[in-house]
Amino acid sequence: MAATPSRADDLALALRLADTADPITLGRFRATDLHVERKPDRTPVTDADLATEDAVRAVLAAERPDDAILGEERGGELGAGRTWVLDPIDGTKNFSRGVPVWASLIALVDGGHPVVGVVTAPAMGRRWWAAQGQGAYTRDPTRDAGQTRLAVSGVSDLADAYASTTDLGYWHQEGRRDQWLALTEACWETRAFGDFWHHVLVAEGLLDLAVEPGAGTWDLAAPQVVVEEAGGRLTDLAGNPRPDGGNALTSNGLLHDAARAVVGR
Repeated sequence: MAATPSRADDLALALRLADTADPITLGRFRATDLHVERKPDRTPVTDADLATEDAVRAVLAAERPDDAILGEERGGELGAGRTWVLDPIDGTKNFSRGVPVWASLIALVDGGHPVVGVVTAPAMGRRWWAAQGQGAYTRDPTRDAGQTRLAVSGVSDLADAYASTTDLGYWHQEGRRDQWLALTEACWETRAFGDFWHHVLVAEGLLDLAVEPGAGTWDLAAPQVVVEEAGGRLTDLAGNPRPDGGNALTSNGLLHDAARAVVGR
């Protein structure tokens, strides 16, 4: 049996997987012949989603043949051991409309907890990454040519908090609309950045809270590592630190319990 790869090796592979994904997604972004279909849950899927996940799976099959894979488009299961979790394009609605806020999400979950995560957003010129115990980082060309270590904010009062969610309609679908409205009244300011973006903005310390009333494992696994390694928390609305709970509350840690008391009821 092959030796278990180190976290550094796993992170290096995840970054290479992101390098595999970027030219495929960016090459199809705003393409005039982009093919878009609707899945049974009425969410869109493009030919770029499928091509990207297939390419990443091919690299994993060669590099980590013993690891399981769970992808949004091609399926799989979150096993008890090592599972790579893939969202080839998070923000497909943005992608299909030509809005540059979308990303490929790549995570390694081991024993049920995410331990490596990469969020790569080539149309924004941004990437965020982290490995358990090694910190979280971003590459931002507007700051410098290198990498910047991430740290969450120090805001400790909901009345001073800057919070984000996704489409208000999802709150209505989940029967939680009043809870989000209550949080907006408790916070200083709210926006709806949505998808991967508001989670990594919490990791950067630019937002204090991000709330998802409905989300898949592939939406949350990579951001969870980045947020936790930046000093924050990502749990489901019941308070469990898991990516497969079906919803999420991301925070700087200081506000987590107060926010969950509002939206986790």
